[in-house]
Amino acid sequence: MIQDVMTDAEARMKKAVEALRQHLGSVRTGRASPSLVERIVVDYYGAPTPINQMAGISVPESRLLVIQPWDRGSIGAIEKAIMKSDLGLTPNNDGQVVRISIPPLTEERRKQLVKLVHNYVEEGKVAVRNIRRDAATSTKELMNERLISEDDERRALHQVDELTKRFIDEMDRVGKTKEQEVLEV
Repeated sequence: MIQDVMTDAEARMKKAVEALRQHLGSVRTGRASPSLVERIVVDYYGAPTPINQMAGISVPESRLLVIQPWDRGSIGAIEKAIMKSDLGLTPNNDGQVVRISIPPLTEERRKQLVKLVHNYVEEGKVAVRNIRRDAATSTKELMNERLISEDDERRALHQVDELTKRFIDEMDRVGKTKEQEVLEV
């Protein structure tokens, strides 16, 4: 019973770290990366569709993204979706592909992006703490139903705290790595 609670908490915390990595992947670093635009949703014939499901995304140069849609009729919709996104990038359309040139980041923009990274990391930590609270509540319920002893409950709560600390430290490491990447000139 306790092991089920621990396994569930660990699996959910791993998903929270993975979600953080995906969010941080969409933060601009001054280098072109397909992950910058993969999460942008395009209104494709009335259906919201991620760009990576309707086009090939390549990086021919370190500061250039090329999006080649499989349906050339969707180029306008892709261009519009990129303009609406919070990336602050301007796409160029030549009728065949959409090119996005990535300008170098200013110091002010780098600081804004670092704040954004910190916000994503803090949201991830809150998610992990919520999972910790859920696991602690489940453990207390097991003790109240007399399915486990008080000693078992104390041990389980200690294990949950250790697990929480491990995943929060992991999120801090991921955030620091991204912060260094953003500040790199």
